[in-house]
Amino acid sequence: MKQRLAILGSTGSIGVQTLDIARENPDRFEVRILSAHRNWEQLARQAREFDADTVVIADKQYYSPLCEALADTDTKIYAGEEAVAQVAAGGDSDVVVNALVGYAGLAPTVAAVSAGKKLALANKESLVVGGACVMPLAREHKAPILPIDSEHSAIFQCLLGEHAPVRRLLITCSGGAFRDLKREELASVTVEQALHHPQWHMGAKITIDSSTLVNKGFEVIEAHWLFGTPPERIAVVMHPQSIVHSMVEFEDGAIKAQLGEPDMRMPISFALMFPDRATRPDARFSFADHPQLSFGPVDGEKYPALGIAYECLRRGGTAPCTMNGANEVAVAAFLARQCSWLDIVRTIEHTLDKAAFTARPSLGDLAEADREARQLAARFLGVDTTPARRG
Repeated sequence: MKQRLAILGSTGSIGVQTLDIARENPDRFEVRILSAHRNWEQLARQAREFDADTVVIADKQYYSPLCEALADTDTKIYAGEEAVAQVAAGGDSDVVVNALVGYAGLAPTVAAVSAGKKLALANKESLVVGGACVMPLAREHKAPILPIDSEHSAIFQCLLGEHAPVRRLLITCSGGAFRDLKREELASVTVEQALHHPQWHMGAKITIDSSTLVNKGFEVIEAHWLFGTPPERIAVVMHPQSIVHSMVEFEDGAIKAQLGEPDMRMPISFALMFPDRATRPDARFSFADHPQLSFGPVDGEKYPALGIAYECLRRGGTAPCTMNGANEVAVAAFLARQCSWLDIVRTIEHTLDKAAFTARPSLGDLAEADREARQLAARFLGVDTTPARRG
């Protein structure tokens, strides 16, 4: 029986590659629901190609042109962020692929797991911000969450079949665009430099987050919630080649690693097909092409965001939500050339210092923490309005 897919954020990098997997495996997948933030033209093309039942455009101003583009089809069309969450919980899908960017992914994640759907999760912010709410809901509704992030997919694969206690999760880190720069060189880096990741081809937001290591800090928080591992048992290891995607160390000293080319189609297909694996004849690794794999510690002074994320995880409550909200505003401002690269972490630090804190937040408390964080960050940076979310 085919799995019916709902792909949220279908026009972004992960969404497009998920559609590649569906295109390669028409006997296994049926694309039923697609959503995009504002790229209505690509969304319309995808809906036609896959004969989607439903599409959602989160930015309501693009509802009319999307309707016109699909007027001669039977595709149902909705608009607004609320509609994205509603279709995630709807009955016309078996698997929800959450490839949205940022806090905007939390409500659809909550909706999907509350409906008992299998969730293939690329939106790490869902767990960074709301892991304490999402994971109990997933257990209550028996909704499996399978990670799409390459690092968490690697850890998941290393843990399969194991019953022994885990000593450490070892999350690898490429170092992002500026791994070869000295600390004193970071004050003048440009948007173009930050967007030039040496290994991965990703969306703008996650590429900037990789350059600051905010993304790696968020992966630590996500790993805590996915695998129930305390922060002191999660380590980050610099690995410039991005061939070892992550590792697990067991109490007997044995370490299992998952290796492969930096290609997101592998973890995407694994999440969709688990417990099976895709047949991809062209995906062959050559050790001769990678004669050296190197590892080293992360420079905490060069990348302070990683330490901030650990501290937010230890503090818990609304702290990770506040960090995420401030980061989203600062990254958008940097991409708009309204602040410097170093201002991203400065904004996070300022916002965490000024924001209110709730130790055991509800989903409503998280929404308020997100709103306050964005206001504080925008005021600190001197931007007129909170930048629009992407998804």
